[in-house]
Amino acid sequence: MWSTQSATARAVAQAARRLAGARTLASVPKKAPHPNESFLQGTSAVYLEQMYDLYKQDPSKVDSSLATYFRNVDSGMDPGMAFQPFPGLTTQLSAAASSVEAGQNIGVGRATSDTINVMQLIRAFQTRGHEHANLDPLGILKPQELADLDYTTYGFTEADLDREFNLSGVEKEIKGILDTGGPIKLRDILDTLKQAYCSNIGLEYMHITDREKCNFIRERFEKPNAVAEGLSKEERLQILERLTFAVMWEFFLSTKWNTAKRFGLEGAESFIPGFKSLIDQATLNGVENVVIGMPHRGRLNVIANVVRKDLYKIFLQFKGLSVQNEQLFKSLRDDYAISGDVKYHLGMTYQREYPDGRKVELSLAANPSHLEAVDPVVVGKARAKQYYDDDVDGDRTMPVLIHGDAAFCGQGVVYETMHMSALPDYKTGGAIHIVVNNQIGFTTDPYQSRSTRYCTDLGRAFDCPIFHVNADDPEAVAYIFKVAADYRQKYKSDVIIDVVGYRRNGHNEMDQPLFTQPKMYQIIKKTPNVLDKYTAKAIETGLCDQAHVATVKNMVMEIYEDEFRKSTEPNQFIDDNEWIDSKWEGQTAIGKFSKRQPTRVDEDVLRGIGEIIFQPPEGFQPHRTIKKLLNEKLNMTRKGEGIDWGCAELLAYGSLLLEGKHVRVSGQDSQRGTFSHRHAVLHDQNEPYGTWVGLNELANTDIEAVRAIGEGNDKIANITVCNSSLSEYGIMGFELGYALEDPNALVIWEAQFGDFSNGAQIIVDQFISCGETKWNRQCGLTLFLPHGYDGQGPEHSSCRIERFLQLSDEDPDQIPEHSGREQSMAIQNNNWQVCNVTTPAQIFHLLRRQVHRGFRKPLVIATPKSMLKDDLVRSDIEEFSGPDAYFHRVLLEVDPEVNATPDEDIRKVIFCVGKLYYELANYRKKNDIKDVAIIRIEQITPFPFDRIAETYQKYSNAKLVFAQEEPKNMGTWYFCDDRIYTAIRKVRMERGDPVDNEPELRAEYIGRSTMASPAVGYGGVHALEQQDIIERAFAE
Repeated sequence: MWSTQSATARAVAQAARRLAGARTLASVPKKAPHPNESFLQGTSAVYLEQMYDLYKQDPSKVDSSLATYFRNVDSGMDPGMAFQPFPGLTTQLSAAASSVEAGQNIGVGRATSDTINVMQLIRAFQTRGHEHANLDPLGILKPQELADLDYTTYGFTEADLDREFNLSGVEKEIKGILDTGGPIKLRDILDTLKQAYCSNIGLEYMHITDREKCNFIRERFEKPNAVAEGLSKEERLQILERLTFAVMWEFFLSTKWNTAKRFGLEGAESFIPGFKSLIDQATLNGVENVVIGMPHRGRLNVIANVVRKDLYKIFLQFKGLSVQNEQLFKSLRDDYAISGDVKYHLGMTYQREYPDGRKVELSLAANPSHLEAVDPVVVGKARAKQYYDDDVDGDRTMPVLIHGDAAFCGQGVVYETMHMSALPDYKTGGAIHIVVNNQIGFTTDPYQSRSTRYCTDLGRAFDCPIFHVNADDPEAVAYIFKVAADYRQKYKSDVIIDVVGYRRNGHNEMDQPLFTQPKMYQIIKKTPNVLDKYTAKAIETGLCDQAHVATVKNMVMEIYEDEFRKSTEPNQFIDDNEWIDSKWEGQTAIGKFSKRQPTRVDEDVLRGIGEIIFQPPEGFQPHRTIKKLLNEKLNMTRKGEGIDWGCAELLAYGSLLLEGKHVRVSGQDSQRGTFSHRHAVLHDQNEPYGTWVGLNELANTDIEAVRAIGEGNDKIANITVCNSSLSEYGIMGFELGYALEDPNALVIWEAQFGDFSNGAQIIVDQFISCGETKWNRQCGLTLFLPHGYDGQGPEHSSCRIERFLQLSDEDPDQIPEHSGREQSMAIQNNNWQVCNVTTPAQIFHLLRRQVHRGFRKPLVIATPKSMLKDDLVRSDIEEFSGPDAYFHRVLLEVDPEVNATPDEDIRKVIFCVGKLYYELANYRKKNDIKDVAIIRIEQITPFPFDRIAETYQKYSNAKLVFAQEEPKNMGTWYFCDDRIYTAIRKVRMERGDPVDNEPELRAEYIGRSTMASPAVGYGGVHALEQQDIIERAFAE
C-alpha cells in the first residue's frame, strides 16, 4: 500500500519490513538497521501508516516527535537517524528497566518499540473492542476472539504484564488511558481496556473525525469501574424501582388480558429505566422539552412509566370502554367524527415536575404501523419548538427516536431523517436514537435483514457515537443513557444507543415464535427476566436487601391494582384532547361551526410590502435578470395592475408576517422556485454566499403602512424559505411535524414536480389525510404540487391529483347544509382540501384563508407551471383588497361577451379545473364563440355543490360537459362526475322535474382516454391530444 505513496511512507515501510524479515524493495539497497529503527518493526507499520496519513492532513494532529520524524524523513534523512525520542521517554525507560530481570538490556529502540506497540494495542481496543463485547443476553452471539486484542500479537509475553509504561506524553491531547499522569502496568492497561470496551458495553466512536469528541468518550469509559463510579447508590436504587415498574407492567397486563395484543417489552425492559435516566440527565443539562417518536413495541410501557398517562385510561382501552361505542358508531355513520386508533399507536403530552422544581414536557407523537415513518415528524416538531422558543442551538428541546433493530437498518426514511441533522434549516441540535434490539424482525433473523455487522452501522456515516449495551445489565444501560444525554447536549450531535435484548414472546403475544426461531426461543424460555437478575445482583453487592425488593414490588403492584379498580368505575371515558398544548387551545373542535374570516388586505399595506421586498439594499447586486424581474414586480404593486403569481404569493406571505404569523416554505429549489417564479431569497453576484430575504426586512422600515397589524398583535414575524435535501418522504414528514407544533403559522412543503410527492406517499396516507380522525390532531400543512400538461412527458405532468381526491372522505351523494354564500360546515366535516386555482388573487386568498380560520385542515394545491409566466394569468390589486376580495370556490364566467349573451341562449357549459381554462378561453376568443360558458372549479374538495347547482339553474338550456387534460382514469373527472350529478339531481327534485333518466343529469366527459401512464412522451402527440380536447369541448 505504501509503495504508491511518498518517500517518507516508503522509507518507513522499508524499515518496518526489513526489521520484520521482509524483503525490501529492489530499488533500496540492503543495509544493517540503525539501533533506533527497532520501533519500526512490522507490528508498528499499520499504526505508523495511520499516523502518517494524519500528519499529511495536519501535522498538529500527531505527536511532535512523530511530526519531527516524518519531516526529517521527508527531507531525505535515514529513518533511524530521523527518530527523536518521545517526551518522557527517559522516565519510561527507567520504570521499564526496573520491572525486568537484572542484566536485561532495554535500549532506546526496544523501549520505543514497546511503547508504540502498547499504543497500537490501545487503539485496537478502541477500534475493535466492541466486537469482543458481551452484548447478547442470550449468549447466542459469542464475543469474537480477535488477535488484535491479544497482547502477544504485539510481542509481549506474560512476563511483560507487570512492566510499567508512562504513556501520558506519547500522544498529546489524547484523553483517557493515555492521560493517566503516571506509569501504568500493562496488566492494568489491559484490565481497563477490557472493562471499557469488552464488557457489557461496546463502543464505536473511532470513526468520528473530531478528537475532542473522541476524548469525551475516552474520559468516561477508559477508567477503572466507569459504570459503578458513574452511578450513585441513589441512582442504582432508582434503577431497581424503575425496572420493577417496567417488568411488572408487562406481567400485570399479561395476567389481566392474556389474549390481547400489547406488543410488550419483555426482554428489553431495562430500556425504561435507561430512558428515564436519559431524561433526568437531559433536564439537568437544561432540556425542557423532549419530543418522542417510537414504534408499537414497548409503547404502552413508555406511555405508562415514562410519559405517565393515567393508567386507568390505558386499562379502559384494553376493556374497550375508552369511548361510548354506540354514540361513536352513530357519529361515524351520520357525520364527521374521531374514528380512533389502536392503543399502541396513540400519543400524548405530559408535563413533569421534579422535586427540585425543574420541569420537562414529554410529547409522544402518534404514529401508524409503518415503522420509522414518525422519525421526520418528530424532528420537525422539535425544530418548530426550537424556532418558537428562540432555541437556536437546540439546548432546550431534544428529539428522541426509538427504533427496532430490523427497521432502523431497513427503512430508508431513517437515513433521510439523519441526513437532515446538520442542514441549516432542519437541524435540531442532535437526536437521541435508541434501538430496542430484539435481534429479530418479526420472524426474520439479522443475517436475512441486513448486510452489515450491526443494525446501527448507518450512524458511522454521520460521525455519530454508537453505544451498544447488553439489556440485561440495567446499570450499564442507565450509564450509557446518561453519557448519551451529555454528549448530545455538548456537541449537538445525533447519538445512537443499541440496547441489545430479546423478545420474550412472538411478534405479538398470540404469535408462536418457535415456528421460525426454535433455538432462540428454547433459550429464552430458560432465561430469567432482567428484574430477577438485577435484584439478585443488588442483594449480592449490598445495594439493598430482600425486604427492600419485596417492598418495591408490593408498592408497584398496589399502584397497578388501584388504577385497575378505578377503570371499573362507571362512566369512565378517555379525554381525546390529551395531546393539546396551549398553542392549540381555542381551535374549533370537530362538529362546531367556525365563521369565515376575511382575507382581504388594504391596498396601502400591499404596496408598502412591495416597496420593501422588491428593492434590495444599496450595494447588494442581484443578477441582472432578477433585477429586471424585481422592477417589474415593484411596478405591479405600485400600479395595482397585472400582478402575477409570484408577486401574489410573496404578498400573501408578507401580509401574514405583518399579522404575526410565521411562514415556512420548504422543498427542493423553493428559494428560487423550480420554475424561477418566486425568488424569495436573492443571491449577491459579488458575494457567492451573500443572500437577502426581503420578506424578513418588513420590521426594518419607516413606511407607515408596513407595521404589525391585527387585533392583539404587536409583532412582525419572520419567514423561512429553505432549499431542502433531495428527499420527499423525510422532508414532507419534517414539515408535517413542524406544522403540528403551532396553528398560527403557514407551513408549506413544495414538490419540485408534483408527481415526486408519491415518494412521500406514506406521510400522505398515514398522517396528513387521516391524522385528525385517527388521533384528533388538527394540522394545517399545505402541499404545493406543480401540475399541468405541457408536453414534458409522463414524469413531469401530473401531481396525481386523483389520489388525493380518492383520500377525501366527502360523500358524493350527500350535500352539506350551507349557511350562506361561500360559507358552510363542509370543510369542517371534511378531512382536507384539494384545490387547483387559476388566478394570482385566488392563491393569495387561499393561502391567507389557510391561517385565518378557527380550525386547521391540510391543504393540497395543484400549483401551476406554464401559468406562472402567462400574461393572461394576472390579477389587479382590487381583487386582493376590495370588498368582494376573498377566495372563490368556483370562478364563474368572466368574459363580457359571453356574459352579454342571454343565459337561456348559452348552448354549452364547460366545467374545468386548472390551466386548461386558459387554453379553452383562448380557443373561444380566437373562434369568436359567445354561446359557451366556462366554469372553473377551484376547490375540488370539499366540493362546491351549491355553486354547481346555481350554474345549472342559470344556464337552463345548456349542455353540460366536463373537460380535463388528464387521462380519463386520472385527474378530477371521476371525483367531480358523481358530485355534479348529485347537485343537479337535487335541483331537479326541488323543481319537480324527472330524475329517472340518469344520463340527462350527468355531464359529458371530454378529455384523454384512459392510460396507464399519466402522459405521452412525445411533444407532437401531446399537442394533437390537447387540440383534440379543446375542439371537442366546443363542438356542436
